[in-house]
Amino acid sequence: PAGAGGKMTLLRFMQYLLLGAVALFLLLFLVGPVYTVVEVGLDWQLLREVFSSYIYVEGLWNSFLIALVTTSMVFVISLPLALLYDRYEFPLKNWCSLLMMLPMILPPFVGALGFQQILGHYGVVNTLLGRMGIPAVDFLGGEGRFWSVCLIEALHLYPILYLNLVTALGNVDPALNEAGRNLGAGWWMRFTRITLPLLKPGILAGGSIVLVWSFTELGTPLMFGYNRTTAVQIFNGIMELETNPVPYALVVVMLFFAAAMYLAGKFALGGNAANSSVKGNAGSSALPLAGWRRFLPTAAFLLVSFLAALPHVALVLTAFTMRWYGTLLPEGFTLLHFENALSNKVVVPSIVNSLRYAFLAMFFAVAAGVLTALAAVRWKLRGSALADLLAMLPLAVPGIVIAFGFLGMSVKYSWAAEYFNPVENPMWLLAVAYAVRRIPYVVRSVSAGLEQTPEELENAARNCGAGPWRVLRKITLPLVLANVIVGALFAFSFSMLEVSDSLILAQKAQYYPITRAIYELSQILGSGTYIACAFGVWAMLFLAATLAAAGAMLGRKIGSIFRL
Repeated sequence: PAGAGGKMTLLRFMQYLLLGAVALFLLLFLVGPVYTVVEVGLDWQLLREVFSSYIYVEGLWNSFLIALVTTSMVFVISLPLALLYDRYEFPLKNWCSLLMMLPMILPPFVGALGFQQILGHYGVVNTLLGRMGIPAVDFLGGEGRFWSVCLIEALHLYPILYLNLVTALGNVDPALNEAGRNLGAGWWMRFTRITLPLLKPGILAGGSIVLVWSFTELGTPLMFGYNRTTAVQIFNGIMELETNPVPYALVVVMLFFAAAMYLAGKFALGGNAANSSVKGNAGSSALPLAGWRRFLPTAAFLLVSFLAALPHVALVLTAFTMRWYGTLLPEGFTLLHFENALSNKVVVPSIVNSLRYAFLAMFFAVAAGVLTALAAVRWKLRGSALADLLAMLPLAVPGIVIAFGFLGMSVKYSWAAEYFNPVENPMWLLAVAYAVRRIPYVVRSVSAGLEQTPEELENAARNCGAGPWRVLRKITLPLVLANVIVGALFAFSFSMLEVSDSLILAQKAQYYPITRAIYELSQILGSGTYIACAFGVWAMLFLAATLAAAGAMLGRKIGSIFRL
């Protein structure tokens, strides 16, 4: 028809217009904050001051060591479990996979409250050692504090690498291992020469996130009082931001090292690791185990899950106990802490604030994520690959960098100070900051759904006369609705419990979100820890329900959410 060309031109124009809106959003609220930090902090005099200060250098070194040790712990935990899950059939296998999500139901800085009851000077471990006649160990002081921070971060982050490894193992053709076995290669040779090289994409995807996350983690060192890390030093310098620009330089240095660590990992694993995986086509190769050995994988999963659940268990027990001091178990149970939490003037408003911020963030993240995925996978627009890469950058850019950049924008630019003021009303500021951090989850989830959905149904609808927007509304979006819901769930739930943005950008009590309220409650002498734990229990139950729903919808493909 004569008008068909015009309609296609208009359709293409509208698609590019939508993609341009997403690109503008990302440039303004992702690249903008990073640029603001780099513009101010990339000053040679400030950088010289950072590297000439023993305190700042020590903070960088400690942050790097935490990242290295935490990532190593995560790898040691995740790789054996992923291999067991992929290679063997064992009792409660599906439940064990669900248990791997357990550490993600609570931010590690909240779990640190419970961990202090286990590793404190009069905690469970030292009480047990005392009864055995062994002197107490100072887990939360000196060198012990460093290892405690690494341990609790590793117990929180290992699911990210585990899920990526399981996904990567699912893409390995079992015939390759069979061929190696037939040629006489032993288990170790097959593992090092076949399996491990093919796991490079999963190792890079999960390991890079763990490395950068642990390097820039703010909440856990802050809760343990481990102040000699770069993230905590940046947080402590916020109050004097207008008179002391050194925190800008610290953020630039952190951003540089985070990018360097990611690129070093990519180089070490091979520059083209993403193409080294082989799609499996021989079905499941999981082998059943006979006799008592079939329970060994289950026991391994349960042991790791128990260790990962300890901070959560301790948090719950602390929330319900009257006294837990120098004893193995709490003494006396009460609901008083929950009542005190409800009566505290920051608790209920913080719940309302977090709901408001998270709903707005979910709307922005879903809108930007769905449009980015459609442009890259379905519409195949020029520049869509760049937009997809830009949308994934928040996984590589530390959250504290983005949060600090927003703070810098509100100080530097008058328009940002008017609409994104962290003191007057940070609602839009926090909503946009949360959304930018969660867009990658929506993009990857929706992209996976689009890639798995055949286009024949959409083509058939077009052949029957349906217009492009009708096809999108009636065919495409309904087919990937589960993936959209999963992305929205992740965006909403993780926004509810975001740490870096909340601690840095919420500066007035009446605008505190949940995580900032928990931190402030934990600083109250006496009953503060118990009230904060009671509040943390509510947050834990909420995120557990969300992750269970997402896991039920995506199954083992949930690992693709955490891919860079």
